[in-house]
Amino acid sequence: MNSEFNIAVHSLVFLAYLPTHMASSDLLASNVCTNPVRIRRVMNLLKKNGLIQVQKGTGGGYILNCDPKEVTLGQIYRITSSGSLVSDWRSGDPNMECRIASQIGDVMSQIYEGAEISYVNYLSQFTIQDILDKLTADKKQV
Repeated sequence: MNSEFNIAVHSLVFLAYLPTHMASSDLLASNVCTNPVRIRRVMNLLKKNGLIQVQKGTGGGYILNCDPKEVTLGQIYRITSSGSLVSDWRSGDPNMECRIASQIGDVMSQIYEGAEISYVNYLSQFTIQDILDKLTADKKQV
């Protein structure tokens, strides 16, 4: 998991909360508690995947381009963090004679890949709308 996932979810929930409001990267950065450059990087990923629209210039910003009831956290994870549970580094060496050292890398990779699939399936149970509903259930001002 990386911070881009959290930034993306937070930003999409914020945009869903204000569906007709164009939100600038400065406004989103202030709400997410990060800097506008990080917001723009993540929003570019969301734009490439059709989840937001971007309007440049004065009065421009980001607006939701999807139904928050249909966008799952699993989708957001795949866009921002896919593969982050799978380790790039492997212990052992497949060329060693030791049964443990020669096979542990492949075995652990299979376990990590299974964990990633399970994690995405779990996240896919929740939508952007679900998160928004939890946050606004008691009508607190966001």
